[in-house]
Amino acid sequence: MILGSVNWLAIIVATIVGMALGFGWYMALSNQWMAAVGKTREQIASGGNQATPFIIAAVMQLVMAYFLALLTPRVLGATTWQNGLAMGFWLWLGFVITSMIINHRYQGSKWSLTVIDGGYLLGVLLLEGLVIGLFG
Repeated sequence: MILGSVNWLAIIVATIVGMALGFGWYMALSNQWMAAVGKTREQIASGGNQATPFIIAAVMQLVMAYFLALLTPRVLGATTWQNGLAMGFWLWLGFVITSMIINHRYQGSKWSLTVIDGGYLLGVLLLEGLVIGLFG
């Protein structure tokens, strides 16, 4: 059953931690990220409702944290911080970065965009896995 027993507090905290990483990551790398996507601050700001991407990101990170919490004990036998980190890494390697590389290559995106966004999502999955593992 897909709706298994999970620690919802851990999932919510993991989501908040992932979002916090994003704020810091993209503030630190904002110039490099804009160069990689080929847009200016003005172009990004004129894209409509600026809250929408953040809302979508929070919901998607909640989904990621949920599946980390669901899969970690089923695949690795227990929800520990070590298993949370391992599960986050393997999901990133097996699905996230591979999908991102495929899409970015077809889109003709710069490798720097893949490195920035892929590094961020690695950080999200590792931190979410760590938080979920620490909650047990």
